[in-house]
Amino acid sequence: MQPKRSQKKSTSGTSPFKLLLWTAIVGLIFGVIGFGEPLEDVLRVGRNGLHPHAASGDIVLVTIDDRSLQEVGSWPWSRKIHGQMAERLTKLGARRVFYDINFAFKSDAADDAAFEKALIRTGNVTLPAQFLTGTNSATKESKLRPLPRFRRHAELATISVNYNFQNAVWMMPFAWMVDGQAIPSYSAKLANRSGPAGKSFRIDYSIDPRTIPTVAAGELLNGSVDPRRIAGKDVLIGTTSDELGDQYFIPGLGNTGGVYIHLLGAETLKSGIPADLGWIFAFLLALGAAALGSLRRSVAQQNMVFAAAATALLVVPYFLELSLVFVDVTPGLFVVATVAASIGWKRFRLRGIVNAVSGLPNLNALRADRGARDRPLVVARVHNYAEIASTLPPQDERLFVEQIVSRLAVGSTARTLYQGDEGIFAWFADSDASMGDHLEALHALFRNPAKIGPVQIDLAVSFGVESVSGRSLANRIGSALVAADEAASEGLKWKRYDPEKLKDVSWKLSLLSQLDAAIESGEVWVAYQPKLDLNSQQICGAEALARWTHPEKGPISPLEFVAAAEQHDRIEKLTYFVLGQAIEAAASVNARGIPFGIAVNLSARLLTDRNFPVRVSELLDRHGLAANRLTLELTETAALAGTGADLAVLIRLRDLGVKISIDDYGTGLSTLDYLKKIPASEIKIDQSFVKAIRENRSDWLMVQSTIALAHSLGQTVVAEGVEDRPTLDALASMNCDIAQGFVIGRPTSFNTLVKRLQTATNRAAGQTG
Repeated sequence: MQPKRSQKKSTSGTSPFKLLLWTAIVGLIFGVIGFGEPLEDVLRVGRNGLHPHAASGDIVLVTIDDRSLQEVGSWPWSRKIHGQMAERLTKLGARRVFYDINFAFKSDAADDAAFEKALIRTGNVTLPAQFLTGTNSATKESKLRPLPRFRRHAELATISVNYNFQNAVWMMPFAWMVDGQAIPSYSAKLANRSGPAGKSFRIDYSIDPRTIPTVAAGELLNGSVDPRRIAGKDVLIGTTSDELGDQYFIPGLGNTGGVYIHLLGAETLKSGIPADLGWIFAFLLALGAAALGSLRRSVAQQNMVFAAAATALLVVPYFLELSLVFVDVTPGLFVVATVAASIGWKRFRLRGIVNAVSGLPNLNALRADRGARDRPLVVARVHNYAEIASTLPPQDERLFVEQIVSRLAVGSTARTLYQGDEGIFAWFADSDASMGDHLEALHALFRNPAKIGPVQIDLAVSFGVESVSGRSLANRIGSALVAADEAASEGLKWKRYDPEKLKDVSWKLSLLSQLDAAIESGEVWVAYQPKLDLNSQQICGAEALARWTHPEKGPISPLEFVAAAEQHDRIEKLTYFVLGQAIEAAASVNARGIPFGIAVNLSARLLTDRNFPVRVSELLDRHGLAANRLTLELTETAALAGTGADLAVLIRLRDLGVKISIDDYGTGLSTLDYLKKIPASEIKIDQSFVKAIRENRSDWLMVQSTIALAHSLGQTVVAEGVEDRPTLDALASMNCDIAQGFVIGRPTSFNTLVKRLQTATNRAAGQTG
């Protein structure tokens, strides 16, 4: 039957083979570039938390901590003190002494001599060398070795590591090859393990660093350490005070002294040599599971295979890591998740793209048919279909549809037919050539009545054609239906849709009513463009900007709908929507402990509303935002006289604590008299001047003088439209207070802004710590 053939063609979609092929290619890229590393790190930390275990206790850490600094004195300590520590540790029975302290530079001659003598007397000291650091080992090379006079009496090992974007070290080298010589890492030397230079092992962060035996340097120097805590053990001396730097991120614990990285690496090697399987092994297993799942016909079987594969990828690494076998699973998880989601999405779509009565693909399927979207679209409308179907049982209605389809298929049996509600049928024609003759012939076929048993049913049919490519299929379907209805009303068999009707007159006439509905439906949303404090170099706030994403037209320019709303006195609803969203967002950010201000554009038309300050106050109270965190930027300043009721409203807002900003300063309206009258605490220099300051000396002088003028009036200056770093630096040199523009950040969603603020806060906290 023709409907079955049409359905298969329309709903087949991408084959499982193609889905697996593209997923495999993208998954390989995913793995090669390490895109999943942040998630991989999170999974590792989670697994480590499930099987924590104690350190061996064979290595003792002597910490140069805050208390020791108070007892001994400020850093750096003299090398005479370091020598005393080595000698006291040796007397207490330490097997070996390791320093995680730089001895590459000369200090006081007497102190250097005292330290050299201590090295000679102890004979068991290892000193650090640092050759390569950072993430780019090809370009960041340095050679910091202890002074030759120290190297003669001590062994050498390296403290060099490669760290990632979090300042975390996941892999530790066995040794570095420098000048043809293999220098062991501190971890390898402490654990008495060896490995080839250039090869690394994964650190087992399930070892609890809090179980490492520690002795404060102050205790050691004042002689209060019990010999049993030191005897027969290796000792590593290093800084742990935040004030001294050398801080790394310990996954699952946080920032702490870098000396712990070497200790945990050594403790890992004491348990065995870790094996790192990488990501390809799990990736291939996941790809096999995805192939097996995609070939299952049963939905339950598919779900079971995908769930089992995902569970295995999440659970098996836990048991492997108990034996120091490490495997990366995020590329594999990506494969399983992508294939499962794609198949699930296809199942979901299939439910909504088939007509329940006939089994034909419906108009939703037509809208999804991208392959034929540029071909002429034909719609047949059976005008008395609803009247006929209301008298037929479901099985007879199906027979009725089959007769309609058999007639529409004449002349092209391979045609895919789509059925909509109430007698709408559609298809894509091969070309416009002989379109009229074909539709005339089809219309003649419908002169004969349809037969359902003994009953004969007359059919009233007309055809509509839409040939304009490049439009959405939803619009094209509507246009073809209009043409079919017009053909019926004009007594024609078919009619082509007139493209002249595509003008935007109806859209412009209904824009404001659609805007009100769009605010209610969520099509209008608020984007936030961050502002940078040029003094602290921190994000200090954002400007809230209205955005409208229309379901058919896509993004609508704010210049179009905001200007129309202002011109027709419909700006109030939009302003209160943005104001409410912005205040709520700013309150949320401040509640996280991040000082943050929000700026909202204010039309001068609202300044005639005496209740406006009251409503602003209510919004601030409702969301718990301090008034001084809100800035209202005056737009359309031509409508603001600076006297009378509008000025009174501004003064009341200022008295609430709300900041007033003069937007687009320099465009011709902001005279000195204007600045004097308006109770503004901020001037925002228009981007047309800011963008040209590096090429146009007059613009440079204008911006510079404006900043000086504003500061003399006690006002803050914001420069907008900053799009490159040199302009940002130039503004900073002029003592501009705040900058806003693409170089700082484009308008973005609230969630994205919060993530950026949180990341900056965490980074600042880490640097401070």
